[in-house]
Amino acid sequence: MLISVEEIKKALTDLPGWEIKDGSLYRRFVFHDFVQAFGFMTEVALVAERSNHHPDWRNSYRTVEVWLSTHEAGGISKKDILLAVAMQRLSLKTDQNTSH
Repeated sequence: MLISVEEIKKALTDLPGWEIKDGSLYRRFVFHDFVQAFGFMTEVALVAERSNHHPDWRNSYRTVEVWLSTHEAGGISKKDILLAVAMQRLSLKTDQNTSH
């Protein structure tokens, strides 16, 4: 089930660095090196698998770009917000440069 633009904007106030881009929640994470970026992706993969909600993402050396949307719902849902919150928490756990 999709959530409203107002609900998304409210959630984004607690998710620094996240924005709405091309109909998805988007964030660019920049880590110290490739190992930290890949470690972050590995931890997120475990959370995503448990929740059966998987991100669209790409990795280039120390950068991880993420787009979250619920394809079967046709946009941004509560699942995307929950995964973004988990990713935010995991990124803070990793020694990360805060470049967006």
